[in-house]
Amino acid sequence: MRDRILNPALAVLLFGVPLAACQTGAGTGAAGGAVTGAVLGGPVGAVVGGVAGAAAGAALTPDETIRARQYVVTQRVPSVRVRENVTVGYRLPAQVAYRPLPPNLGLRREYGYTIVNDRPVLVEPRTREVVYIYD
Repeated sequence: MRDRILNPALAVLLFGVPLAACQTGAGTGAAGGAVTGAVLGGPVGAVVGGVAGAAAGAALTPDETIRARQYVVTQRVPSVRVRENVTVGYRLPAQVAYRPLPPNLGLRREYGYTIVNDRPVLVEPRTREVVYIYD
């Protein structure tokens, strides 16, 4: 009798994406998805799970993204320079200040914003992780 083995990519899609969707932020979703993918599918599963987790962990709706962007780009906040490549999930250094988004924007969660390397970013205040980058 031949044993059947579940394809690693299929395992990530079946198990990794739902588990990654339970995460709270894009950075956390990426990490959780990568761990789940690695357990189920090895190195390839980690990559696929990380990407799926980041997408599932995105915390802003398209409408919220637009409202937040409209506010952030109208503010005259000076850009802060950092040496690292800033991506979603990047933790802002302690010396980088960010400002809270006002509650009247109607976002489901509280976020901060700043300009890093001439790019507006949204920040998760509790973790200081970048959750969205406006180009």
